[in-house]
Amino acid sequence: MGIAHFILAAAMLAMAMPAAAAKVTPTGVWQSPGGNTRLRIAPCGKQICGKVVWATPRAKQDAARAGHPNLIGMSLFEEFNRTGPNSFQGRVFVPDLNRRFSGRLTVVNPKTIEVRGCLRGNFGCRTDRWTRHSK
Repeated sequence: MGIAHFILAAAMLAMAMPAAAAKVTPTGVWQSPGGNTRLRIAPCGKQICGKVVWATPRAKQDAARAGHPNLIGMSLFEEFNRTGPNSFQGRVFVPDLNRRFSGRLTVVNPKTIEVRGCLRGNFGCRTDRWTRHSK
């Protein structure tokens, strides 16, 4: 193989390789799967956090029964640190259960994030898909 063929083969191989994944950040307003809560995800220092910006009356009542009368403004996604180009790890606070869980957030696409919370390790886990709110 001559040098020209080698350069051509190397160029074709480089074009066939996937581009490095760009880092994405899930900033913006996201709606819970049931549509009962909206969070604004934004930087908080070097981490990202998600605070409630809107909730249905029922979500507010459920949180109040658990001892959290001011659901709006509460931080539900806490101390999330980047673990990959589209993934973060931190804690998820569930007000109506009054508990924090280890959490993982993955940006699936520009309109969808997947949030997984677990009691310990991979035990007692739940995964929900949140959708970007247009406002």
